Amino acid sequence: MSESGLVTLRDYIRWSVSQFSREQLFFQGGEESVFEEARALVLGSLYLPEQLHDKYLDCNLHTDEHVVVQSILRKRIEQRIPSAYLLGRAWFAGLSLQINESVAIPYSPLEELIPQRFAPWLIQSPQRILDLYTGSGCAGLACAMHFPNAQEVVLADDCAAALDLAAENITAHNLDQRVTVQYSELFSQLCGQRFDLIVCKPPYLSVEQWTQLPREMHYEPQASTIAKNGGLESIQLILQQACDHLTDEGLLVLEVGPHRAHLSALYSDIDFTWLEHSYTDRDVLALTAQQCSQYRVLSTSDGLARSNPDQ
Repeated sequence: MSESGLVTLRDYIRWSVSQFSREQLFFQGGEESVFEEARALVLGSLYLPEQLHDKYLDCNLHTDEHVVVQSILRKRIEQRIPSAYLLGRAWFAGLSLQINESVAIPYSPLEELIPQRFAPWLIQSPQRILDLYTGSGCAGLACAMHFPNAQEVVLADDCAAALDLAAENITAHNLDQRVTVQYSELFSQLCGQRFDLIVCKPPYLSVEQWTQLPREMHYEPQASTIAKNGGLESIQLILQQACDHLTDEGLLVLEVGPHRAHLSALYSDIDFTWLEHSYTDRDVLALTAQQCSQYRVLSTSDGLARSNPDQ
């Protein structure tokens, strides 16, 4: 990569957009986000704020700054490393979060749904909230911000490195008084605890689906992406066990990825509520505590892991 002709921040942003498009890089938000990512990557590599006024984009870079920017852009283009991992930071529902490769990059319809406070399905303001498979803590921290009256938000995960990162994000947002981390394999370390709201983005892709993902997404930990039984195992276990951890008026909000049609066909007796959002192939369902109890009865009588023809 030559710095010939690249002098200002604006030069690098324009050049990055061109190269990203030519190399057909993958962007979670679609091709329309190529400019936003180029700007974020160039500015972020130099620790400049994303809100930097455009008048500063015409400032010349120093020699050492050229080296830094070019190194970051080379990794993004040649190695396809996602920008969030290169910068160690990502945004979710207005929150800036520390990120590393021990967790998936925050990208979920929950980013749109949490600020809506799950109205009208969440009957009362939640006092206790659980973010299961929390990763960086993104969903739980967003819930803490948008449900300021919640007394306790628990961020649970079975990855110690993820919980360490989530704890750092808790402290960074001054939420240590209300938000805690808990090591737990699903609900196993949460015995006896009940919550008014459970939010969860579990692993839900099959191995075959994972292999078809863009190269960028292969940097994310497989444990947060791949599930057995064609991607359904974690979803089914959560649906079966959630009723033991919801209050009487509690609500489960569960991202199920591309499995909407399959779940609806498997459990036609359950009236899943499907929440509207702008994300593609990332469906989100909502179930009351009573509906979760109904699911457990049906799944127990018919066998938890029903046959998946795509397994």
